[in-house]
Amino acid sequence: MNIINQYFLSLLLLCLVLSCSAQQKFTNPVISGDLPDPSVIRVNDTYYATSTSSEWAPFYPYFKSNDLVNWKQIGHIFEVQPEWTISSFWAPELYELDGKLYCYYTARRRSDGISCIGVAVAETPESPFVDHGIIIEHGKEAIDAFVFDDDGQLYITWKAYGLDDRNIEIVGSKLSADGLRLEGEHFSMLRDDEGIGMEGQYHYKEGDYHYLIYAARDCCGPKSNYDVRVARAKNFVGPYEKYEGNPILVGGTEYVSVGHGTAVRGLDDELYYLCHGYLAGDDVYQGRQPMLQQIKINVDGWPYFVTGKEAIRNQTISKATQKQQTKDFEDSFAGQKLKPEWTWNYPYAINQYELKDQQLQLKGIPTSDNQYGTVMCVRPTASHYTFETQVTNQNTASKGLTLYGDHKNLLFLSVQGSEVSLKSVQDGKEKVLATNKNEANTAYLKVEVNHGVHCDFFTSADGKDWKKINHEVVDATALTRWDRVARPGLIHAGSVDEPAFFDYFKVSKVL
Repeated sequence: MNIINQYFLSLLLLCLVLSCSAQQKFTNPVISGDLPDPSVIRVNDTYYATSTSSEWAPFYPYFKSNDLVNWKQIGHIFEVQPEWTISSFWAPELYELDGKLYCYYTARRRSDGISCIGVAVAETPESPFVDHGIIIEHGKEAIDAFVFDDDGQLYITWKAYGLDDRNIEIVGSKLSADGLRLEGEHFSMLRDDEGIGMEGQYHYKEGDYHYLIYAARDCCGPKSNYDVRVARAKNFVGPYEKYEGNPILVGGTEYVSVGHGTAVRGLDDELYYLCHGYLAGDDVYQGRQPMLQQIKINVDGWPYFVTGKEAIRNQTISKATQKQQTKDFEDSFAGQKLKPEWTWNYPYAINQYELKDQQLQLKGIPTSDNQYGTVMCVRPTASHYTFETQVTNQNTASKGLTLYGDHKNLLFLSVQGSEVSLKSVQDGKEKVLATNKNEANTAYLKVEVNHGVHCDFFTSADGKDWKKINHEVVDATALTRWDRVARPGLIHAGSVDEPAFFDYFKVSKVL
């Protein structure tokens, strides 16, 4: 080999090394925990994301990232509930307009329970969002908003007719220049002729085509089969043709189902789609978690996912830092406010907590439809983990740990007077599983969850020597709700005059 050939071979090898080093490997999910219907936006070189919160408050968790791979929760879109809403806080969508950040979101209207689309505006991405109320009411249901700028004309689209005896449609309307009201008549863009479902749409334009990416089939639950599909048109309003190769992304070996997301340009200017997916196996009980996959256009002008039609966890991205492992959660209640990861059972826990003397004081008044009072929980991020606390006061209220589905489906290990009890509640029917004496004025409690739903319960006098109180493993599979999974946390059920005091709360993965 002559010197010139050696030079070019060395140069080629160097280019290959530099190319490989520019690609950062990461493993989905990019954000751990039950965070369905994610929306992502890039503001300069910073990314923001939010998601459905369903029946957990505060409403619409809010995240920040510098590279699309590593995310930190910085708060919520709404710390205080919008006045017009009552429940079902779904599918928020972020949009930047004139330097302000808009959030179009779905919730049920307090007056009649109909799902409508509202809008809130923040002066900057990290300023408080101010609600502007309902922008879309459409028959029995309007959900899943998305905003698109087509050569200076704003449009908003949404899912319609999901509760009617007719085919679902994606419909659209012109949007005012300030993004706060509809203009003109709405129009149909795409119809679910197959009768398999259609929602969670995302629009973008590349080359000669407008692309409408959407989710189909069953969205929710461990046995769901959500997938991602696409249609295209030469004009934004249509007519759209569906791709003969649909679906373009499905579950498989690593994921049960995937769908409902938005895409954003990475720092490498490539397009990345952030949607949710249930992991397969025991990890399904962590819920619908945000997953990131690169999307491109093939030679025939149709989108495809770089790593294939079947969703996989291992991905690569340029210009990203190494993905950090999800940390264990711990709160010693020493700050002036709760950590943003905390959620509570809306509407029962609103204003029912207080941070005082480096403890959490929790209180809740049982009601006719919820005799189990107040819970404060975090999202599970592993299939094998423990969570524990110390109850530091003694009274007749029931207080301790819970694995919580909803106010009629839960497990709880609690201290009440001088007794520790383990109870299950299914469809509102309570069953005592075990009891134990507690002579001290304080009690340490711990739960170990394995395979996502298999639970063991422990007590301790010192937080070190743990004694299991259940004789058989307790199966929590029934706590999974259609649109969310059970969460570990703290519970108080009793008089408001007899609060619970917790010294700490800790969730630890078991490796």
